[in-house]
Amino acid sequence: MKRMMMLAALALAIGATACTAKVEDEGKAPEVEVKGGEMPEVDVDPANVEVSTDTQTVVTPDVDVTPAGDNNK
Repeated sequence: MKRMMMLAALALAIGATACTAKVEDEGKAPEVEVKGGEMPEVDVDPANVEVSTDTQTVVTPDVDVTPAGDNNK
């Protein structure tokens, strides 16, 4: 059953990326008026994240660029 779900998800992903879409009408978001209500109380225990910095040396290749139309070789 799990394997069948994975295959279905894969087929859907392939099908979704295999098509192109052309927007013919930009559309417009509806006008909405919101009154009243209240935010829910939420108790959140955030993850413990450690952030640090480190210096690394990256070797980059030399690239020679000749502008188009430059006859001075």
